[in-house]
Amino acid sequence: MAKGTLKIVFTPEDLARVRIASRPDLMWEMVLSLHLLQARGGGAATAAWRRRVRDGLAEIGLLARTRNVLIPLAPSGPYFPDFLTPAESLTGLDQGVEALAATPRRRIRHELDLLRTYYGLPPGLEDLARGDPRAVRDLGRVAAGYCRAAFAPHLRQMEHTLGQERSALARHLTDDGVEQMLDRLPPMMRWRPPVLEADYPARSARNSREIHLRGRGLTLIPSYFCRVTPVALVDQGLPPVLVYPARRWDTSPITVKDPLAELLGRTRATTLRCIVATPGCTTTELARRTGASLANASKHAHILRQAGLITSARQANLMLHQATTLGAELIRTRPPQDPRPPIR
Repeated sequence: MAKGTLKIVFTPEDLARVRIASRPDLMWEMVLSLHLLQARGGGAATAAWRRRVRDGLAEIGLLARTRNVLIPLAPSGPYFPDFLTPAESLTGLDQGVEALAATPRRRIRHELDLLRTYYGLPPGLEDLARGDPRAVRDLGRVAAGYCRAAFAPHLRQMEHTLGQERSALARHLTDDGVEQMLDRLPPMMRWRPPVLEADYPARSARNSREIHLRGRGLTLIPSYFCRVTPVALVDQGLPPVLVYPARRWDTSPITVKDPLAELLGRTRATTLRCIVATPGCTTTELARRTGASLANASKHAHILRQAGLITSARQANLMLHQATTLGAELIRTRPPQDPRPPIR
């Protein structure tokens, strides 16, 4: 597919309203993983991933519905309906599915008319195109089932990888300010004040888009399954977001037989690994990645600090943690291990 250019135009007020998604957005991950599922090539690892997803969907009886409903709605191309990725999914999958099922009929008809201009409309989507409430509710059920089947084996790794990306953004924002953070986004995005330019999927290389934020700000959503180019909503009346491929960071998953976990306890060992892998990791990120409560994550960090394995420093309203030499040596970080299908 050709790459166009996306230009996001900021005002000074917008710079003060840049936000970082606080968790993986599984509805965006759904659409972007469907793109990968439809694609060809990518090597043996990608082919194996596709087989695992299809086998998992077949086991729960959703393979046919995925092929007949989700894939036609999310073709790998320059357009898919915005209602598939509601803003509510930033707070969790259940909230996103509820918002999807509650999409007004008029909006569904309008966005499917746009889809029809690009690709036509398969017969399996006719009821949905009419706004049939049963078809809309069924779409919500299929979306929820797909997300749980496709992401369950990867959820921990998704949390870890995306958490590292969010921590990097937060550090740049805290240490250097919003413009330096925008300047340090991955290379397919370029900060040229007051415009953020990005490579963008398009029908041809001549295609380009402009989004004028006009004081509404922008939410940055790092994505696990986004590949090559960022993605934005088509409807400029919706809250602006930019979904982009998260960088590959070092990961050191804990194995079942883990001497460090036996020494420190599993959660505390995971906490230390997170801090070693991501210097400047916040307490909130530690809680999310380890599955601990915020209070327990803070307690684990306190014990590691008392043991001389980490240091902590407060910047603004964030507590940032960094491993000491002793803590880093204790981990003996292994080479990167990322189960995502490689980008070819």
